[in-house]
Amino acid sequence: MIRLTAMFSLLASTAMAGEIWVTNEKDDTISVISTETLEVIKTYDTGERPRGILFNSDYSRVYICASDSNAVQVMDPNSGEILHELPSGDDPEQFVLHPNDKHLYIANEDDAITTVVDVETRKVIAQIDVGVEPEGMAVSPDGKIAITTSETTNMAHWIDTETQELFANTLVDSRPRHAEFIKDGAEMWVSSEIGGTLTVFDTATQTEKAKMSFEVQGVHPDRVQPVGFEFTAGDTHAFVALGPSNHVAVVNAETYEVEDYILVGRRVWHMDFNEDRSMLFTTNGVSGDVTVIDVEKREAIKSIKVGRFPWGAAYRPTGS
Repeated sequence: MIRLTAMFSLLASTAMAGEIWVTNEKDDTISVISTETLEVIKTYDTGERPRGILFNSDYSRVYICASDSNAVQVMDPNSGEILHELPSGDDPEQFVLHPNDKHLYIANEDDAITTVVDVETRKVIAQIDVGVEPEGMAVSPDGKIAITTSETTNMAHWIDTETQELFANTLVDSRPRHAEFIKDGAEMWVSSEIGGTLTVFDTATQTEKAKMSFEVQGVHPDRVQPVGFEFTAGDTHAFVALGPSNHVAVVNAETYEVEDYILVGRRVWHMDFNEDRSMLFTTNGVSGDVTVIDVEKREAIKSIKVGRFPWGAAYRPTGS
């Protein structure tokens, strides 16, 4: 315990100041964690069942999917005040902000649509029919493509952001949850929770390039359920939340091989890095905590208690 305490103290003191914002589904709150002290420093109230969370490019606004309030809430992160709500469609789950900082793409699970909202005019500019129970959202670095994953249809839907229309649909394994573009947009990755896999697509052709599965020693395969994932600096590795297996997998993004597994809290959902990506913070729904991982050592170094059923995570720099 002394060794771990010294380790995270050293990491926190050398990392840039910042915060990890965590949505708590059952408490209708956000817990704000200092990346220096690794403690909760603020708690803010939100709408009902907050899930997805992200910041705009200059971190002056934080967007929150208040799923059971059927709204995307816009908060001032300096004061914690809810400034206004955006029309989101029913049951917003995850969302992604276009690189133009203007268009928010929202997955509406109950309506089988992706809603596109102009955050400046606060108006819906498009509603795009997708598969049943859309959940994951991603946008390419150049802003030309948005992705929606549909859990029941088992597809990734490719959206042209200029026309706001689908141009391709690709099958993935059962219950796709999360999507991300990497390598300057050349690849698009999708996790499949029930299928137990992570699929890599070639963006230019929308064809499958690789697929990874996971085996955690001592854990039944049915409990190994990939959900959220994030990439290290340079896109060399992916850290993948494996749900009720209570582990995070480390995947080599060049060879597509699983290199390691890290034990974290119960029912790990999503995650985000601190600014220099030396630490990773995972949200563990059932245990109601956040696990801090030393990225270089691939070790869990601290557990931070937050609200009930933490789900989403987003980093915000605060300066020195």
